[in-house]
Amino acid sequence: MTTTFYAPPEAFRDGWVRLPDDEAHHAVRVLRHRPGDEVIVVDGVGGWHRLRLEQVDRHGVQGRVLETRRDVGEPPYRLTVGLALLKQAARFETFLEKAVELGVAAIVPLLTARTERTHFRPERARRLLIAAMKQCGRSRLPLLHAPRPFAEVLHDPAALRLLCHEQPDRPRHSLHELLRRPVGDALVLVGPEGGFTSDEVLQAEAAGFQTVSLGARRLRAETAALVAASAFLICQDHR
Repeated sequence: MTTTFYAPPEAFRDGWVRLPDDEAHHAVRVLRHRPGDEVIVVDGVGGWHRLRLEQVDRHGVQGRVLETRRDVGEPPYRLTVGLALLKQAARFETFLEKAVELGVAAIVPLLTARTERTHFRPERARRLLIAAMKQCGRSRLPLLHAPRPFAEVLHDPAALRLLCHEQPDRPRHSLHELLRRPVGDALVLVGPEGGFTSDEVLQAEAAGFQTVSLGARRLRAETAALVAASAFLICQDHR
């Protein structure tokens, strides 16, 4: 299997690319690549590039671009998932990694009434996203926003805007029913461990969000976000 590396767009120039130091170290010290080897490099903005390595030494790793494709591994829709920051950082990081695999285009850490954690480690999160992008064969790195207040995110535009909420006494739509038709872009919001408050649900509905059900069982917050992303992958990715 051909190795996949990451290099940002500014690393490309005149048909050549220089790998970042950490990627170069992995190529030389771990994978023992040599000049003449072919590898795949993704740039995180939709570029997939097949390279022939020309320089592989302690001074750096450079290669010549042999082939370029666009949006390899990307779904035909754009899904943004807003998930409230979780009390356990590891659970939020699990969501980040799996969201990449499921084709999520943008991630918004939400600050809600019941959010107990207000920050995360952005550099560590970015490393997780890059590693997941390379592993799963995508060419676009999901946009990771800084934490944003729930009320602010309600004004974000999208063709389909959904709020995942388990309260049984409210009218809800089935997510799979809503995804029977093609969706260009969507925004899905998922609350923290305690869920959204009644006031937040009312605010979302007043802003035009539809409340959706993810089934009869109570799901952990990160599981609910991944189930929603999976529904898009299953219902929309084949269109």
